[in-house]
Amino acid sequence: MAKKLYVGGLPYSSNDESLKAAFSQAGTVESAVIIMDKMTGRSKGFGFVEMATDAEAEAAINMWNGKDFEGRTITVNEARPLEPRNNDDRRRF
Repeated sequence: MAKKLYVGGLPYSSNDESLKAAFSQAGTVESAVIIMDKMTGRSKGFGFVEMATDAEAEAAINMWNGKDFEGRTITVNEARPLEPRNNDDRRRF
C-alpha cells in the first residue's frame, strides 16, 4: 500500500521531476508534487511524495530527512490527513 510523505523546506527552484528523481533512490515513487501558489505560480516550498510501500517510505524518510536537497535542508515525514476547515473562523470584512 502506498504511503504519502510530506517534504518541507524545498528550494523554490525545485520541480516535480527533480523531487521524483531524488526520492526514487529510496524506492518506487508513485507520485511527486510540489505545491504551487495559485496567485503567483511560485512554489510554496513544500510538497508530497507517495512511495509504493511502507518500507520504501521509511527508507525515503531515513535517506532524506534533515539532508541537503538542491542546497536546502529538507524535512521529510509521514503526511498527516488534511484537517477539515471551519469556515466560521474566517474573518469577515
